[in-house]
Amino acid sequence: MLVIYKTDLSAEIAQLRRALPSLQQIRLDELPTIDDTLVVFSDVETFLNQQWKNPTIVLARAEQGSLLAKAWQKGALAGWIWNELPAQPEEVFKQLDLQYKRNQDSRDLPAAARLQQRMLPRPLEIDGYQIEQFFQPAAFLSGDWFDYWQVDDQQILFYLADVAGHGVTSSLLTSWMAGFHGRAYSPMQLVTKLNNKLVAQNAEKHITLVCGLLDFKTNDIEWCSAGHYPPPILLQPGQEPAILTTSSLPLGLTSDLKIQTQHLHMKSGAQLIFCSDGALESFKGGLNEQFSQLIKTLQTDGLKPPEHVPDDIAILCLSRK
Repeated sequence: MLVIYKTDLSAEIAQLRRALPSLQQIRLDELPTIDDTLVVFSDVETFLNQQWKNPTIVLARAEQGSLLAKAWQKGALAGWIWNELPAQPEEVFKQLDLQYKRNQDSRDLPAAARLQQRMLPRPLEIDGYQIEQFFQPAAFLSGDWFDYWQVDDQQILFYLADVAGHGVTSSLLTSWMAGFHGRAYSPMQLVTKLNNKLVAQNAEKHITLVCGLLDFKTNDIEWCSAGHYPPPILLQPGQEPAILTTSSLPLGLTSDLKIQTQHLHMKSGAQLIFCSDGALESFKGGLNEQFSQLIKTLQTDGLKPPEHVPDDIAILCLSRK
């Protein structure tokens, strides 16, 4: 804790330091050299006459109520009266400091959300194919993620993942996954790398994932799933939707992960769709009813944003022209 020293308030500052033994004095000209997230104490007049970034608890005499009001308008964290300090000033300070840090975290969320959006893959031009994507967090940050990259002159690797839980902790793992961009050349290699890292780091989070490798010369796809629900959906002209099911544990639970790769052929006009489970939450009913409604919506409306988003949603759609 720091207090900005002022000569004509030496007695008041001494009283404040007796109430807060860990309080240290600094001069006003030293303030630019300290961490601007540290809470400081200042008399109200100095606070109003100067500019600094640090959160500040201002102190005033009883007759300076109007100055306290101005200080609050200017952004003071709190206002105390010199000779009427809180009964437990140390506890009050801790609460104010905690409140400030929480508010700062909240203010940082929009910037963090913009950064997460910028980390999503850039559109790729693929001969004879189109990749569509939909990404919408329930709040600021998402625990869903997808990525894709060109492996060679005729193959694209793509995946969609869903981190268990919500909020900042889950979104941190999406940033971690973004670091694997371009570092795998097959679904099995990507799954193995991600799983081994998660287990080794004891991340205490599991991730479901569905991944595919498209050969856009032969129109064949090799794909696999690590405990992901809902399963991939294959839409083909003139045919009933195909639900591509397989079984496996999610990533991060065991180093002995058993994954089976599957194969499919993309006919002209076919669409392969990966979704996170949040895509189901916009629909009513049980899982089967929700899944059926999701398929119908994808068939008729495509990747139309839902009106209400109770959960993170990510959808990746690969279409053959």
